[in-house]
Amino acid sequence: MGNCFSDPEGSWAAVGTTASASAANDPNEAVGAFLKSRGLIGLFSEIQLSLSASNLRDLDVLSKSDPMAILYLKGKNGLLQELGRTEVIINSLNPKWIKTFTITYQFETVQNLVFRIYDIDTPFHNVEVKDHDLENQQFLGEASCTLSQIVMKSGRALTLDLVHREHFSATKQKLGQLMIYSEESVAAKTTAELILRCSDLESKDFLSKSDPFLLISKYAENGSVVPICKTEVLKNDHRPKWEPIFLSIQQVGSKESPLVIECLNFNRSGRHDSLGRIQKSLADLEKLSTTASGENLFIPVTVGQNRQNKVLKSQFFVDNYLESTNPTFLDYLAGGYQLNFMVAIDFTASNGNPRLPDSLHYIDQSGRPNPYQRAISDVGGVLQYYDFDQRFPAWGFGARPIDGPVSHCFNLNGSKNYCEVEGINGIMAAYTSALFNVSLAGPTLFGHVITNASQIASESVARNEKKYFVLLIITDGVITDLQETKDALVTASYLPLSILIVGVGGADFKEMEILDADKGEKLDSSGEKVASRDIVQFVPMRDVQTGGEYSIAQSLLAELPSQFLTYMRLQDITP
Repeated sequence: MGNCFSDPEGSWAAVGTTASASAANDPNEAVGAFLKSRGLIGLFSEIQLSLSASNLRDLDVLSKSDPMAILYLKGKNGLLQELGRTEVIINSLNPKWIKTFTITYQFETVQNLVFRIYDIDTPFHNVEVKDHDLENQQFLGEASCTLSQIVMKSGRALTLDLVHREHFSATKQKLGQLMIYSEESVAAKTTAELILRCSDLESKDFLSKSDPFLLISKYAENGSVVPICKTEVLKNDHRPKWEPIFLSIQQVGSKESPLVIECLNFNRSGRHDSLGRIQKSLADLEKLSTTASGENLFIPVTVGQNRQNKVLKSQFFVDNYLESTNPTFLDYLAGGYQLNFMVAIDFTASNGNPRLPDSLHYIDQSGRPNPYQRAISDVGGVLQYYDFDQRFPAWGFGARPIDGPVSHCFNLNGSKNYCEVEGINGIMAAYTSALFNVSLAGPTLFGHVITNASQIASESVARNEKKYFVLLIITDGVITDLQETKDALVTASYLPLSILIVGVGGADFKEMEILDADKGEKLDSSGEKVASRDIVQFVPMRDVQTGGEYSIAQSLLAELPSQFLTYMRLQDITP
């Protein structure tokens, strides 16, 4: 959704990488880290909200109320940011406002919305709505929800009861109803598929031909160039033809928006040599395809005080340009699909004694969350809104229950028969209880919990349910069953399942990155079966804490919509 797709087997190995702390400090790291560090992988879609209300209070003496609605975004600190106001509807208790609101939907964050309605007094009817002093207007009611609750509703329409503002009234007296309707931008659904190639590229390598890839960028509002897409690297090729790439019109801006397409020679150091560039819009690229003509690449050079373009003999071609309309992530949600959250927690002894403050499992009586609690809260806090029944499978691994041997997958709630708990608070309570009812042991094995999650997903498929599962694994150490884990992941890649891994503590998680296919090497099992898609996202918590720009949830969930869509397309499932 709004992303560039070009991922044949092995194609990302040379360009993509995980956004580590070192990548953030080195401007010449590979392009994949550059893209991810700017949050360009996550789902961003423009949503238009329209409002109506019914059964509003009548506060005017000789006529009905004159309502105006205001939309706010509520921040984590509780402060409200006004996003806009509707027009004033004269003399109506059942208004349908014409003014709409455009808001950017961000899957990996919780966007809390507040709607307030005021009765605008007659003397203010000729005043611009933005100039109304709300202290002088009568309050009619308030409603709150998350943006995800709106887009998840069938038909994308949500009805909320209007109530008094919480700090004014302890009662929840109904003051009418607010209806919210959402519509996704058409541009988000329109995708251009392009097959690109070049000819006569310059050789930059000493004993071989260049290893070219394309980097496509757009211009931001401030004039800076922002990468939005890359192709795979083709080794030792002067006449490369890349796998198809897909660009949404929304991602680009419009068909007329200029794009910078640069051909680069890959170097493992990250210092990629420029082989030339062109600047074209999607409309221009469509014309190149239609006319089957090429465009000479150029390299910007400085001559004296002037910047000039040195035209090269190398040429750029568009072999195919095709626009199509495809279902979006939000289309599936509105069609009844849900995301089911699952969690698995590492109880190995390397975490330290839970009763001591230096333990990663230490429960601070001041309420400050430990790393496990923080990961559950951050990720579960987002995903809970996409899970209808709020019943979450929760497991532990690497511990010895009171009455048995070391278990590599035990129910966190202590039950021998069922693994679900109710809500995020239920996970937290079961986790705290388990800390005092098991003995931390080891080793660190993932295979069992992944297999259990896969079993649940497989049973859901057999029942033809509209569910996609998300397993969060939180661990402090390197796994010791790498091949068994890879086997389990390959099997899971054919199921509606994604796996998020958070590394806590100071361990060396380098081996863990093998599981995350951002580097392009598709996992293979011991039986030589290859994963159908990338389903793993791994983030060391210390990297997120050091950077500070993105939360754990944002870092982990950015790729989830594209993993979801890849599964749906591979299985030919429509909303």
